[in-house]
Amino acid sequence: MSLYTDYLTEIETRKGQGLHPKPIEDGALVEELIAQIEDAGSEYRDDSLNFFIYNTLPGTTSAAGVKAAFLKKIIVGETTVPEIAPAFAFELLSHMKGGPSVGILLDLALGGDAAIAQQAAEVLKTQVFLYDADMARLGAACKAGNAVAKDILESYAKAEFFTKLPDIEEEIKVVTYIAAEGDISTDLLSPGNQAHSRSDRELHGQCMISPEAQKEIQALQKQHPDKRVMLIAEKGTMGVGSSRMSGVNNVALWTGKKASPYVPFVNIAPVVAGTNGISPIFLTTVGVTGGIGIDLKNWVRKTDADGKPILNNDGNPILEQKYSVETGTVLTINTRDKKLYDETGTKALVDVASAFTPQKVEFMKAGGSYAIVFGKKLQTFAAETLGIEPTPVFAPNKEISREGQGLTAVEKIFNRNAVGVTPGKVLHAGSDVRVRVNIVGSQDTTGLMTAQELEAMAATVISPILDGAYQSGCHTASVWDAKAQANIPKLMAFMNNFGLITARDPKGAYHAMTDVIHKVLNDITVDDWAIIIGGDSHTRMSKGVAFGADSGTVALALATGEATMPIPESVKVTFKGAMQPHMDFRDVVHATQAQMLKQCGDNVFQGRVIEVHIGTLLADQAFTFTDWTAEMKAKASICISQDETLIESLEIAKSRIQPTFSK
Repeated sequence: MSLYTDYLTEIETRKGQGLHPKPIEDGALVEELIAQIEDAGSEYRDDSLNFFIYNTLPGTTSAAGVKAAFLKKIIVGETTVPEIAPAFAFELLSHMKGGPSVGILLDLALGGDAAIAQQAAEVLKTQVFLYDADMARLGAACKAGNAVAKDILESYAKAEFFTKLPDIEEEIKVVTYIAAEGDISTDLLSPGNQAHSRSDRELHGQCMISPEAQKEIQALQKQHPDKRVMLIAEKGTMGVGSSRMSGVNNVALWTGKKASPYVPFVNIAPVVAGTNGISPIFLTTVGVTGGIGIDLKNWVRKTDADGKPILNNDGNPILEQKYSVETGTVLTINTRDKKLYDETGTKALVDVASAFTPQKVEFMKAGGSYAIVFGKKLQTFAAETLGIEPTPVFAPNKEISREGQGLTAVEKIFNRNAVGVTPGKVLHAGSDVRVRVNIVGSQDTTGLMTAQELEAMAATVISPILDGAYQSGCHTASVWDAKAQANIPKLMAFMNNFGLITARDPKGAYHAMTDVIHKVLNDITVDDWAIIIGGDSHTRMSKGVAFGADSGTVALALATGEATMPIPESVKVTFKGAMQPHMDFRDVVHATQAQMLKQCGDNVFQGRVIEVHIGTLLADQAFTFTDWTAEMKAKASICISQDETLIESLEIAKSRIQPTFSK
């Protein structure tokens, strides 16, 4: 039986689940499609043509390589497909966004046919996902006197791949949908028990909220075809809990815009909102897709004459509604004056400037943050190759420096690891910074999505500037069912080839390591100045500073060795006296929370870094504290150690690591 007939059987199975054909990633199947396309008498020709054009995954999949090579044959005239003229073949290549497609475009642009070279150059000028080998090839051709290569590099130096994109709309009409009241966990948007399906975007989309909610969203879209659905956490924060790109993918699938007509089930630009804004990790993930995150502030605390919150019988603050966002309410987002208006666009309801910083607007214009990250790198390379200054195009990094003010621990770490900032300038909280990352952890239930992100950005190998990276297997180890047995070896093979330490060996050469990802990352981090990125909200190391991140940010850190984020504010936590013998360190954790609420009356930890000043805490004890900070919605935590304590912690970590890696 051929791969194609197997695919037809799978299609029939998916029909029973209400699903479309699964996107194709296997190059061998694409080769069968091509054979049937070239066979004018094939009964499967029309369907094969449709699958080739609209249902083949781009990036670095084997399917993308076969597709790009066939499009090249059409362009150079080696084969003819009436439905795919050379101009259409170039258009298809332009939507493949890197990997084999860039290699093919470079072949054509640097080839001997002047007309084809010029067409290929125009497409290349729109692409940003070029890697070192691609850029080196362009640079060498330019230095050898190739005029087309020089023309492409001049375009890159001007960042025309960005400047020629349309600006975001001045007014965005939205219709509201309240997904839940109170904090909305990413588990509502992408349940953990459905992790096995996350790489199958359409299938996984069926688990968002509920089937009833999905129908209600579709009804709103039908009723308001000219508006975008804004998903809301009423009286709460949107996207708390674990960092899940799949949650944003699901929201985008149901409420966003199609990224490309030739890439199935990849949507971008969702609009999400919460009375108390968006969880920091989730907001970063929204930026990956070029989406919008709104802090509604539509409920406020009722206060007495002294300005103190009035409490109800349960001791909770009484809230007053400033304006309604009940499901079906039409609102207007003005991206120029950065305010949320009523349906008429005349009554301002709340300032939303934080959602439209210059950097976030760039993400929206480019269709996501990755394009900006890679675009800046590409522009710098082109300008250096040509010996010119890059055209000022992108918003400058936000650099906040307060003269005479000391530095928090997190500010010191960010200043040590900052990239591309003004030389000699000391940065404080609120600055937007590119930083070098030391350690990266990919979690197994989100790892397949990280692999997809790496394929989509055409990355093939881990960044050489990383100290280390680990692919966990702990979440699926306890439920080693048929789905895990199908997915996890595939994930481990990809990550192993990419260059990570993997918890399971695809070839079975070493025993599975089932240690929890946080514990492994905690053990392999040796530098108190390290920055760690991990695919889980509980990435809270006791050395350096660690940030839980979505699968996309993890992928970007793996590919580039960098991350971009604002320097967060800090809350300092100090202790007096000695812990009593009858106490467990968990008692200290609970006491900290109680004392914070007593002093502040509100969760001041949310969105900030908690800096713990007990220098004698060993790493394991410190991890108990830092791990808890995720539950307090803190952005990260730092546990500052005395030198002797740090050395003892490292010795303990070494003793644990050695037997693991000796296996």
